[in-house]
Amino acid sequence: MNRTPHLIERLLEQRILILDGAMGTMIQRYKLTEDHYRGVVAHDGDTEPRQSFADHPLDLKGNNDLLLLTQPQIIRGIHAEYLEAGADILETNTFNANSVSMADYQMEHLVYELNVAGAKLAREVCDEYEKRVPNKPRFVAGVLGPTTRTASISPDVNDPGFRNINFDQLVEGYTEAIRGLLDGGADLLMVETIFDTLNAKAALFAIEQYFDRHNVRVPIMISGTITDASGRTLSGQTTEAFWNSLSHTKPLSIGLNCALGAELMRPYVEELSRVATTYVSAHPNAGLPNPLSETGYDESPEHTAMLVKEFATSGFLNIAGGCCGTTPAHIKAIAEALKDVPSAPHSRAGKKVPVIRSGAIQHRR
Repeated sequence: MNRTPHLIERLLEQRILILDGAMGTMIQRYKLTEDHYRGVVAHDGDTEPRQSFADHPLDLKGNNDLLLLTQPQIIRGIHAEYLEAGADILETNTFNANSVSMADYQMEHLVYELNVAGAKLAREVCDEYEKRVPNKPRFVAGVLGPTTRTASISPDVNDPGFRNINFDQLVEGYTEAIRGLLDGGADLLMVETIFDTLNAKAALFAIEQYFDRHNVRVPIMISGTITDASGRTLSGQTTEAFWNSLSHTKPLSIGLNCALGAELMRPYVEELSRVATTYVSAHPNAGLPNPLSETGYDESPEHTAMLVKEFATSGFLNIAGGCCGTTPAHIKAIAEALKDVPSAPHSRAGKKVPVIRSGAIQHRR
């Protein structure tokens, strides 16, 4: 029996759960070469078995998901650092482990294997930490990223009607990733960094279809991205519209991540907290990009934690973590800042739920 749904909801009633931070930021610190990505050489001191792609015809540097196979000890170590910092939920290193994104490297055939490896590795690290501290459960969120294509926007400014991907292709690509994540032991599925809601709908349709066909079900987390100060996703939705278009999937949580730092993200997290009838999450960047800083972003751990704490004390949050530019130091600071702040009272029977109709909004009591 899957322990996750009841256990994680019970914990969310008690306190704000901590999500981990950036994976790419941490990988950059290792200064890996093409040979590292191919698995031709091991990172210093690494004795864990690894696969080699020495003869692959394309450059592989930057394919961070592939490190699950070629440098697994690095990914294991990053996961461990985040758990040590206080994370309750680990995100798998599978952001681009889908056939659409992996086509850029001619590695579509690895999608299932990458997702199994990502979930299995994160689960192993969580199990190690649960043995040390049995009263602190750790969860694995199997990550489904947005892919490198968008179903509702043309990539050709001269042909607005053109699309380089369709809904059915996205569903097919996501299904293979979902199968791998669940076979690898993911406790949750997270559809994150959503800039095009149609892509997200394809991922969520694939999830529900997989659940029905295989008689399995795990909680779903959804996290969108407001791309700029307009307060909209790349495909043009406001925060409230984003919630309304996905609320029928009844996710465990809905939230925002990436793009904007916490300070600029605040009004949109507040809006989501106002309209959503489920738990709310936020894992912002460490401010805006800054190539002169160590992490490539502006904010120190203390500053990010201060901003996220204000979200929490304002009653917006149930889950908090970090995105681009955040490190274990950021997650530790956030965990410390939020340890005595109660979880926001979302998804309660007494909350009025707007009924959205064409041309009118009424409140159902």
